[in-house]
Amino acid sequence: MINVQSNNNLILSQVALGCMNLPLEDEIKTEEIIEYALSENINYFDTADLYQFGRNEEVTGKILSRYRSRHDFTIGTKVGNEFDRHLQQKIGWNPTAKYIKGQVKNSLHRMNVDSIDLYQLHGGTIEDDKDETIEAFEDLKAEGIIKSYGLSSIRPNVIDYYIRNSNIDTLMLQFNPIDNRPLELMTSLEDVVVMARGPLMQGLFTQKSAEVLQHKFPDGMFNYSSDELNAILGELMEVSDDLTALSYRYILDSANIIVSGVSTLEQLENNMDSYRKSLEINSSDFSGILQKFKKLRYEEHRI
Repeated sequence: MINVQSNNNLILSQVALGCMNLPLEDEIKTEEIIEYALSENINYFDTADLYQFGRNEEVTGKILSRYRSRHDFTIGTKVGNEFDRHLQQKIGWNPTAKYIKGQVKNSLHRMNVDSIDLYQLHGGTIEDDKDETIEAFEDLKAEGIIKSYGLSSIRPNVIDYYIRNSNIDTLMLQFNPIDNRPLELMTSLEDVVVMARGPLMQGLFTQKSAEVLQHKFPDGMFNYSSDELNAILGELMEVSDDLTALSYRYILDSANIIVSGVSTLEQLENNMDSYRKSLEINSSDFSGILQKFKKLRYEEHRI
């Protein structure tokens, strides 16, 4: 496993475990996934306070605490979405300093940790008092409550502000060969660790791509018709029948980390096999096909 070092000296594995879809109802299965991830030298685990309204932090934190004496790892969580645990529903967006500083205590308690390795703003709008939000993160960092902070957003104007006016260590956004909108931002992101979520595009870059295309995207997606997607994916499969590995190779040519969200152990095992294959792939072998993917751009929230 290749590791990536952030400006704030976070050492993060090139593949991270996205914890949002872990089978929390079966903690034995969840622990099997986490234990396997650790055995594969995955050392970054990504959760959020909003996931299952705090339950994800609790289960992930509890299981990882059992391995702390044997493994070095980083837990990242997110804040900003106000929710009601009892009603099990999101209430609204709240990036105020008061809210962030209050919620960090709840996350610390749920994850049973003394400090949070990576605390990320879970969204953001250009109308926010962004300086207040940044100051809150800086205060928490100065107090040792968090070690670093980052942003999870797909809004170019928000990303641009935080890049220019804060010390964010990481940026998380959806990125894969189909949703390649982040490419237009990459030149401005050289000083942050870019984390790609959604690397499989809801299953299109898997062995089940034809089935996913038929059932999830019969009318296509983004600027693609279903026929266009089917044709391009078919050409990719002539290069390799492991579409996941090809997507990973594409992502890692521009981004730093792949966030692999899984709900079963088998999915993670397959993803790790694909990751190893991706390290042996030369992007030039399928560069001609990659040129057929449309170069998308963010149409809203532009700078």
